[in-house]
Amino acid sequence: MRIALLGQAAFGADVFKVLNPRYGIVGVFCPPDPPKGKPDPLKEAAVAAGVPVFQPRRMKDPEAYEQMKKLAPDLAVLAFVTDIVPSRVLALPRLGSICYHPSILPRHRGASAINWAVIHGDSQTGLTIFWVDEGIDTGDILLQKEVDLGPDETTGAVYFNKLYPLGVEALAEAVDLIAAGKAPRIPQDHSLATYEPPCDERVAGLNWDQPGRAVYNFIRGCDPQPGATTTFRGETVKFFNASYAPQDHDALPGEILEVTPKGLKVAVKGGAVIIARLRAKDLGKVKAEEFIQSQDPRVGERFGT
Repeated sequence: MRIALLGQAAFGADVFKVLNPRYGIVGVFCPPDPPKGKPDPLKEAAVAAGVPVFQPRRMKDPEAYEQMKKLAPDLAVLAFVTDIVPSRVLALPRLGSICYHPSILPRHRGASAINWAVIHGDSQTGLTIFWVDEGIDTGDILLQKEVDLGPDETTGAVYFNKLYPLGVEALAEAVDLIAAGKAPRIPQDHSLATYEPPCDERVAGLNWDQPGRAVYNFIRGCDPQPGATTTFRGETVKFFNASYAPQDHDALPGEILEVTPKGLKVAVKGGAVIIARLRAKDLGKVKAEEFIQSQDPRVGERFGT
């Protein structure tokens, strides 16, 4: 089978390293090289293996279509693609195109599926390999894998410890099924679909009026990116490496209950969050101890005011 791989970063590279020995990748599409710094890991893996690499500025550009057409692939595999790939490019492979998505579709369609699963307090999540169509994560399901989502796991932990390695395996399994002529096409139940926007700076503001557990879920759902955002003494501050403790108190949400070298204990409704790392304008991302030494926060001061 002639396979074109579209992707980037370490995930794309690891998918390449699994698929290329089995099938022989005929071409790789990845983003252009940055002005400074190392080339993309997927590009490096492909170059090392002698596989042609294509780096159009955008997959919408005419050159991307022509490059894919000349490859004449049987299948396109999308492994961590952040660019918009037009339907006419995805329709070129004889057998179609498949894509990795880190949720159990149709739940959590969109670019930040893991973030929102954590923010919503889901106890389970997973991944889907689906056949790409013209919609956003709406194509028929080829296979799915479920994982437990712990009550204290961050988005980063869920991805790197679970959905990254499982995703590499799942894409390989999906290609094997296609090669064997056994790959299903299971329509999604669109009535059950949820869609959330990208979890970026536009939605990262922390709402202290929510229940305590929801505040905690939001912090860990925005960890490591974009970071749950609030203010302290009028300046923007981001929270990371949080933990949660049920606690009775009379403090207002956002009020500092305790200052310790290991973290700031901050009041939320029905409990407290302990913040072990923070990002501030003049400090960067630092341990709580360094933030405390620099800012000298006091018990009774409030975040978010």
